Amino acid sequence: MQTSVQVMLCIAVLASSVVDCAWGQLVPGTRPLEKHADRSVAMRSGFRRFLQQRLDVAQQRRAAAEIGDWKTWSARQRTALRRIVGAVDERVQPVAMELVGTVETGAQVAADDLLRVLRVRWPVLPGVYGEGLLLEPRGAVKLNVLALPDAAESPEALCGLTGDGNPQAYPWRLASSGCRVLVMTLIDRSDQWSGDPEVALTNVPHREWIYRQAFELGRHIIGYEVLKAEAAIEWLDGRPGEVPLALAGYGEGGLIALYTGALEPRVDATLVSGYFRSRTSLWQEPLSRNLFGLLRELGDAEIAALYGARPLIVDHTQQPEVSGPPAARAGRRSVAAPGAITTPDLREVNAEVGRSRALLASAGIAARIELVAAEPLVAEVSRPALERLFAQMQLPMPAARPVRLEVPTAVPAQRQRRQVYELVEYTQRLLRFSPRQRSAFWRGLTPQDDAPQWEQRCAEKREFLWREIVGRFPRPAGSAQARSRLVTEAARWHCYEVTLEVFAPDVFAWGYLLVPRDLKAGERRPVVVCQHGLEGLPATLINTDPTSRDFATYNAFAAQLADLGFVTFAPHNFYRGGNQFRELQRMAHPLGTTLFGLTTAQHQRHLEWLKTLPFVDGQRIGFYGLSYGGNTAMRVPALLTDYRVVIASGDFNEWIYKNATTDHGYSMIYHNVWEVFEWNLGHTFNHSELAALIAPRPFMVERGHNDGVALDEWVAAEYARVRRLYAKLGIPDKTTIEFFNGPHKIHGKGTYRFLQKHLNWPPQP
Repeated sequence: MQTSVQVMLCIAVLASSVVDCAWGQLVPGTRPLEKHADRSVAMRSGFRRFLQQRLDVAQQRRAAAEIGDWKTWSARQRTALRRIVGAVDERVQPVAMELVGTVETGAQVAADDLLRVLRVRWPVLPGVYGEGLLLEPRGAVKLNVLALPDAAESPEALCGLTGDGNPQAYPWRLASSGCRVLVMTLIDRSDQWSGDPEVALTNVPHREWIYRQAFELGRHIIGYEVLKAEAAIEWLDGRPGEVPLALAGYGEGGLIALYTGALEPRVDATLVSGYFRSRTSLWQEPLSRNLFGLLRELGDAEIAALYGARPLIVDHTQQPEVSGPPAARAGRRSVAAPGAITTPDLREVNAEVGRSRALLASAGIAARIELVAAEPLVAEVSRPALERLFAQMQLPMPAARPVRLEVPTAVPAQRQRRQVYELVEYTQRLLRFSPRQRSAFWRGLTPQDDAPQWEQRCAEKREFLWREIVGRFPRPAGSAQARSRLVTEAARWHCYEVTLEVFAPDVFAWGYLLVPRDLKAGERRPVVVCQHGLEGLPATLINTDPTSRDFATYNAFAAQLADLGFVTFAPHNFYRGGNQFRELQRMAHPLGTTLFGLTTAQHQRHLEWLKTLPFVDGQRIGFYGLSYGGNTAMRVPALLTDYRVVIASGDFNEWIYKNATTDHGYSMIYHNVWEVFEWNLGHTFNHSELAALIAPRPFMVERGHNDGVALDEWVAAEYARVRRLYAKLGIPDKTTIEFFNGPHKIHGKGTYRFLQKHLNWPPQP
């Protein structure tokens, strides 16, 4: 029936205009599209299903994998794991243990006839120290132990030196029986020093606070603590005598113990308590545990397999109870990411342990991985697990000995403050030197007035961006199965809603196509793809109501460009739904991809389909985006060279500094945009380097002086690098920047002229 109506409409107008006949209810070559209550929700839901399916497939692929030659496999995976956690910096040498104290407190906490307890620190990175307590036995040492408490527990608490004491405190009982025990401080989950009183304070837990800065620079709170643990191991291993070395950790300490033991062959045995499970739901855990690309090849089972024939005790205990984000206290910004730690079912832990054993069996190695499941579950390292550790080391289990001491609570607090500030300062130092690292990354690509060859010369960098940072999905296959419906009409254009299949059945593209009414038969026009920003919709870009918020921001630029005779296409992106779309980024990250990765796949489909339209000139397609759409403009056209003209409005910036600095309120670390950080972007691509991947194609920046995204000075300095590149390529006329008096919005003056010039519309005689 609908098709019949369409034919009748065509017949009715045939006498007046053949072109108008083509513009009935459908775009030529498309099938009818049904109305939908909220297609943005459907898109988001589809992507969630798609990502969950890919997480499941990755799990199945890991489960089916075999090691073969363990030595080769483990070397490759250790290298990958070290890169994934960001434990890549050269440590300070030598590792010398120092006493930490003041005139009032001294370094010695306690001493008796069996042991002494000392506050110590050891160098790790420039300006960064590990800190904790050293429990040194009086007699001969029979075992060295690095003890790693949960993030919520101080070394003093783990040793029973706070409150009423803890007679089961295992570091104390180990040291009392002849073990040297070093208890390392971990960064905790409080928010006391998350922020700058001169800028803003936040409710971000300390672990996430450091994560936010470090992730952009290819570093991680997990990697920093692994390096601290490795430095401690180096010192312990260097003590006189042939003494075995063990790791023991609970909760977050269990995480660091698992990873450190996997990377450090000097560890003879490891006890991991309150941390071991399938990581398919890693995206639901605290943001500080987010690891880009981990699940492509590594889960807990694979990391455990890196132990080879060394003993690993997995202690199934109650994991630290963490839910989030934490409530913001008065005077603090509520910007922390959600995330929870839950205790897995024993069957899940057992299955992951079984996978690890099977992996080692495929390499002909008899696994020494033991699962201990004490009942009832305890929120600490269990006694049975300690017994198994000592049995593996062929040592008797030490007896319990009550602790009758207490230390001032101020001492652990002061140490935590130092630990947080040291890592913040180290990360900020990396940020300051990141331009140098980017220069090294781009070395060898100095422009030499060879604009035609520049794009080809940058192919390797483009591939790196796509593969290692954005995350490359397969190119959409098959037909787009385009569907359309007429939405509205204006004096100079028709507006159609269009959907395109990308990865059926879950991932599709959706947008509004505006087609000028004055198209002549056989004419091919340029296209401008107009990209909205955060929480936008395609309709946002055609709202011509001058009193609307949409118009105040977007200036109906898709409609205005259609008024000028361009075909325009306003696709929807994922940046809608608050934390719901941010969760999609979390789901994507462990797979080594991002929302931009999927957006790029959608744009591949956009371009493919637009080129099939009989009224589109496929060699004249431009991209113009505002805000999050401006960020898209910096990434998608850098990867997809079929976009022949690019305009970034609003968000072009000194992007790395803006994301990671602690010095300005503009910084993303002070805002609820926890999905925005991109793994190691800071050492590879700032916005000027992304623009280099767009060159020699025409590129423009639009910027309001009152734009609250950042300072004009940041924008101007970063753009100066772009201008220099284009000048050296001999094409200075192909780039420009327009500043205007206004806020974060589409100005639509110089940008329209830029599009008209470089897309040759109207055609010049």
